[in-house]
Amino acid sequence: QVKLEESGGNSIQAGGSLRLSCKATRSPSRYTNYCLGWFRQAPGKEREGVAALDSSGSTSYATSVQGRFTISEDKSINTVYLQMNNLKPEDTAMYYCAWKWGGWRPPPLADSEYNHWGQGTQVTVSS
Repeated sequence: QVKLEESGGNSIQAGGSLRLSCKATRSPSRYTNYCLGWFRQAPGKEREGVAALDSSGSTSYATSVQGRFTISEDKSINTVYLQMNNLKPEDTAMYYCAWKWGGWRPPPLADSEYNHWGQGTQVTVSS
């Protein structure tokens, strides 16, 4: 069992930065490798993968955020971060983190690959 809790969402002006956090609480498992992804969904749009990493450190990014967003992990506190710089109004969405057991290089950005989801944190970017 994996429980995910996102935080860090806020309202911000274009050009600003935010850091989202995803705290993972895991029950003991025979699996050791995993992937964690950040996804977002804007009103009226499909959910899209933004960034992902696997337990070995491999990362993936959507083209739309490449060079602006960075995913990282602090394994000591079971937390994955999404540093978002130079935010744009089109980044406005509910952001979710998601988990799958099993490492993969590069980690997938398809939401169908993930089976544990957090409740989301809202990011609103104004122009």
